Amino acid sequence: MDATFLARVRADFPDIRFVTGERFIFRPPRTVVVPKNADSEADALRLLHEVGHALSRRWSFDTEVERLKIEVIAWAKARELAPLYGVTVDDELIESELDSYRDFLHQKSRCPSCGLTRFQTPDGVFHCPKCEI
Repeated sequence: MDATFLARVRADFPDIRFVTGERFIFRPPRTVVVPKNADSEADALRLLHEVGHALSRRWSFDTEVERLKIEVIAWAKARELAPLYGVTVDDELIESELDSYRDFLHQKSRCPSCGLTRFQTPDGVFHCPKCEI
């Protein structure tokens, strides 16, 4: 990812504000944070993923499953944008990034008392079917 690539993305999406920061992140409703040392093909794909968040207009979630869905939607948008910018879609990178959310969901869903898988209600609270009987 070079300065020309970033300049083109900025020009193509004038409604999105691009700022420099520590890591790639989307800050609703229209700010994408780009690390100053981002320069790889993987970084270009990550940038398109963050743009995908802005374009999807889906930013809030109550449950971790909804968060994972939002991430999947943003990666789908990155896949769609990648050919327009000559960026190679790295399926392993995408799955690795999604795995971090899946792993978090798995960790959060384990009951700390009995180890059983808990379920999350729409209010975001996890409940254990064994411990909360």
